[in-house]
Amino acid sequence: MEERYSRNRIYVRPEEQQLLKHFRILLGGAGIGSIIAECALRFGFETITIVDGDVVEESNLNRQNYRMQDIGKPKAEALKEHLLSINPNADITAINTFIDAGNVEELVKEQDVAINALDFQSDIPFVFDEWCQKYNVPVIHPYNLGWGGLAFVVEPTGPQLKDFTDKWENFEVQLIERIVNYFKLWVQPKPWIEKIITQYKNEKSILPPPQLPIASWIAAGLCTNLLFCIATGQKTKRYPKFYLSSIIDDRN
Repeated sequence: MEERYSRNRIYVRPEEQQLLKHFRILLGGAGIGSIIAECALRFGFETITIVDGDVVEESNLNRQNYRMQDIGKPKAEALKEHLLSINPNADITAINTFIDAGNVEELVKEQDVAINALDFQSDIPFVFDEWCQKYNVPVIHPYNLGWGGLAFVVEPTGPQLKDFTDKWENFEVQLIERIVNYFKLWVQPKPWIEKIITQYKNEKSILPPPQLPIASWIAAGLCTNLLFCIATGQKTKRYPKFYLSSIIDDRN
């Protein structure tokens, strides 16, 4: 195992480490995706395509992988620059465009796995998954819940997000409410999530959801672990099952 990844030993076998190097990741969205990309790169995934047409704003700096000097730059380009500063030999492709119905097939078809970190401002996140399904590409969906990170794995042969509802408006809130109800009925209620959702829905103006850096890093860890499992053929829970991690549920 090369020196860069020598501390991965025991956790990762040399043949697995070599496999990760060329395992192709499509990063759809460079918001929370920017944190996932760094975690995955440091773990050993060296082939990453970043697609995002947005630019870095100051409000991104509380939770995304950018700096003051990146403000105004295309996110895809700024993230590529950052990743190459960590590993100059990595194969990082930056595509400064928004994913839409016209380009999504071409972006998806040569990939091994995809991260769907697209905003639900249209039906494009559903369209993205549809094309991944057609090309047999598993999709990981990360979510920032402030104090906790959430991730789903959508497999090509399994249930899809749109099976829950094909209405993209307010989709993420509805999805989180479904998880809250699951915990109420079957496990243990999570009042902290309920409180966040209630306060967000009661805000007088339409604002982006509140998010913290804590959840970005937790979700990045979950996603990188899932990427490793997918790349090495290990079993993972698939949607509608999920992974949720937060110390807020276990602080004593």
